[in-house]
Amino acid sequence: MKFNDKIRELNIKLPTAKPPVGNYVATKISGKMLFISGQISIDENGQLIKGKIGKDLDVEAGYNAAKRCALSIIAQVKKTCEDDLSKVKSCIKLTGFVNSTDEFIDQPKVINGASDLIASVFGDAGMHARAAVSVNSLPLGVSVEVDAIFELN
Repeated sequence: MKFNDKIRELNIKLPTAKPPVGNYVATKISGKMLFISGQISIDENGQLIKGKIGKDLDVEAGYNAAKRCALSIIAQVKKTCEDDLSKVKSCIKLTGFVNSTDEFIDQPKVINGASDLIASVFGDAGMHARAAVSVNSLPLGVSVEVDAIFELN
């Protein structure tokens, strides 16, 4: 099944790929590798998903925030590939950053939100290496940020 068809089948509505807000690019292609800059947690209404996991938000809310990051990643991939996701060979790696309390230890469960979405859209090509890292804060106070590396055909 084609990846665009899978998005439709799963009834996924991708957000608009946002331009960067600093001195960097949203995506960068080097050879056959596509690097996606960190995508922050933004809800379906365009509002920032903010707060510290383990204090302001629970694991489920963090999972959903990470899922929103993955939707933005796919939107960036799609834009860079000129709406043709068949150019994607595989997702190589995700790195997830979780704004969490010192005592919080379930960062992997939070970043599963991003991993699960990428795998559901890209199937075997979506299986990736990953890091799930706790951080003291993230830009604009968001709860989760995820970046990605894809291989193109």
